[in-house]
Amino acid sequence: MTDAIRYEKGQDNIVVLTIDMPGQSANTMNAVYREAMGATVARLEAEKDSIAGVIVTSAKKTFFAGGDLNELIKVTKADAKPFYDMVLGIKGQLRRLETLGKPVVAAINGAALGGGWEICLACHHRIALDNSSVQLGLPEVTLGLLPGGGGVVRMVRILGLEKALPYLAEGKKVRPDAALKAGLIHDLAATPEEMLSKARAWIAANPSAAQPWDVKGYKIPGGTPSSPAVAQMLAIAPSVLRDKTKGCFPAPEKIMCAAVEGAQVDFDTAQIIEARYFTELTTGQVAKNMIGTFWFQLNEINAGSSRPQGIPQYVTKKVGVLGAGMMGAGIAYVSAAAGIEVVLKDVSIEAAEKGKAYSAKLLDKKVSRGHMTAEKRDAFLARIKPTASDADLEGCDLIIEAVFEDRALKAKVNAAAEAAALPDAVIASNTSTLPITGLATAVQKQDKFIGLHFFSPVDKMPLVEIIRGEKTSDETLARGFDYVLQIKKTPIVVEDSRGFFTSRVFGTFTNEGIAMLGEGVSAAMIENEARKAGMPVGPLAISDEVSMSLMEHIRQQTVADLAAEGKQIPQHPAFNVIELMLKEYKRPGKAAGGGFYEYPEGGKKHLWPELKARFEKADAQISQEDVRDRILFIQAIETVRCVEEGVLKSVADANIGSIFGIGFAAWTGGALQFINQYGVKDFIARAQYLAEQYGERFLPPALLLEKAAKGEGF
Repeated sequence: MTDAIRYEKGQDNIVVLTIDMPGQSANTMNAVYREAMGATVARLEAEKDSIAGVIVTSAKKTFFAGGDLNELIKVTKADAKPFYDMVLGIKGQLRRLETLGKPVVAAINGAALGGGWEICLACHHRIALDNSSVQLGLPEVTLGLLPGGGGVVRMVRILGLEKALPYLAEGKKVRPDAALKAGLIHDLAATPEEMLSKARAWIAANPSAAQPWDVKGYKIPGGTPSSPAVAQMLAIAPSVLRDKTKGCFPAPEKIMCAAVEGAQVDFDTAQIIEARYFTELTTGQVAKNMIGTFWFQLNEINAGSSRPQGIPQYVTKKVGVLGAGMMGAGIAYVSAAAGIEVVLKDVSIEAAEKGKAYSAKLLDKKVSRGHMTAEKRDAFLARIKPTASDADLEGCDLIIEAVFEDRALKAKVNAAAEAAALPDAVIASNTSTLPITGLATAVQKQDKFIGLHFFSPVDKMPLVEIIRGEKTSDETLARGFDYVLQIKKTPIVVEDSRGFFTSRVFGTFTNEGIAMLGEGVSAAMIENEARKAGMPVGPLAISDEVSMSLMEHIRQQTVADLAAEGKQIPQHPAFNVIELMLKEYKRPGKAAGGGFYEYPEGGKKHLWPELKARFEKADAQISQEDVRDRILFIQAIETVRCVEEGVLKSVADANIGSIFGIGFAAWTGGALQFINQYGVKDFIARAQYLAEQYGERFLPPALLLEKAAKGEGF
């Protein structure tokens, strides 16, 4: 027997199978697993007559992680047939386990996600450790895949189509108590020992267990696709889904197909349908993009690939936040959530209290939903101290300034905070555009100064852009990096420059949309095509959110700064439109009551009807493809410029930063992966076409031409 699955038969004739993949921290469905499971099932079949039942558990901290992504990312269209056969092999093993004729119990001692949950589903009875660290579910869709080990087929047969779809198409994960309520597991246990004894007791009480779908007279809960209630739901489901995916993400659509088609046929045929769709997705490009970025590159970042090496880990104990507006309030919340003491300072105690109230509001919501106890909420809030006095910053080892984008104001509050905080405190600015090297001159210890650029709303946005100024030390950078991981955010590291990386690229996105409007392209088409390209919102809608007055303020600051260096800001066709919107039409954005959109009280926002008369021209319409490509290409090109200038240091930082920070189309795997998957030479040709048609800003940077000449990608 292999040591990947231990086979131990006790005196009660119950076989305990302990999955323990050698040399791995987690169990995955790789070749070693497939061979071990094959041998194990064959042995169970051979010894069936002397067996009372089977318990499946794991020797790892988690139960079982899922498919082997190292394998899955390499599967090409040419491998489709052998891959499909291998998938049917995995399903076949689990099918033989559930039709052994003996009771099989899953003793779920840790997280069971993806393939791990599929193993549990092939057991007749599921008991989980009642621990909030245990997660159950099928998150394959988040990597562009579908559950290919029987997950679609069995979830539909346990819950019915309507209830199964959120777990399948959205990758919804649940804790054990919620899984019990939903009917996904049958029992909870407080300890691993109790779990095994409950499993043994269940086997003794149910000697001839079978899966519900293998019992005569079984019907899918809620009905099949032909029953009226389900048919009614399915009539609208595809359009609801298409509205969410915009046709960019094949996985949720294929999941719905596999679920609905599989519900109309017998179990074994449903398994074949699932395997075909799984093979199609695994061999497709979108899954490659998403696995590469959301798994491999994200793990690389979180493992500290862009953190200076050889500096011990630092745990931040007390953070001072300057400015209690939206940003400061959010930073205080995520810091306190990580158990850090927070001093929230503003010009008046009233303003600081208002910033603390933001946390109270978020926590009250959690308490009312039963996600948190009132005691925990009170302890959380006690960690945030609102103040108007610098003296209260005593003992802070990190200061984060989050005041308005004004250089003089930032200089004043940072200098005062530095004087009050610990002598070796790190001073960070949450600026989105002002160069850090310039801001650092306001403090005594410039080596301790760094940029920590958060995104709004801070409690939801997963990214923090860390900006290293000219004088920022390695130790300061490492401390900033450690703090970002401590508050459970994803850090990307960029070198100092105007707008850094995310604000620069974000600016090209909004400006391109606004420029198209100025050319006379229909506003509705710009917004719709941006969403079809995979952007979460259109450039005009997001400009309203940010506010054109802020955009103009940042541009004026840039003009002044560059003039001081004897340089000029390049003209952009968007500037004229912004000026018209601000000066002539007096529509700066959402906060001021209206911009490109109208915001009716209690109604849904809609495009300002006047845009048609004031901007649109019948003869200026361009193809949908050109609108989409202008939006994606301009951001990808600006990202390449950031790499070329040394602002970005790694491909992972570029891809993750573009998706998490500015909402770049997630199906592409990020701004640089978009170029890889398009093909570098094809990308250059298309960029040259866009440059001829729409302006020199689309010309491919030299670095891109070099890559093409060498036959390289990013």
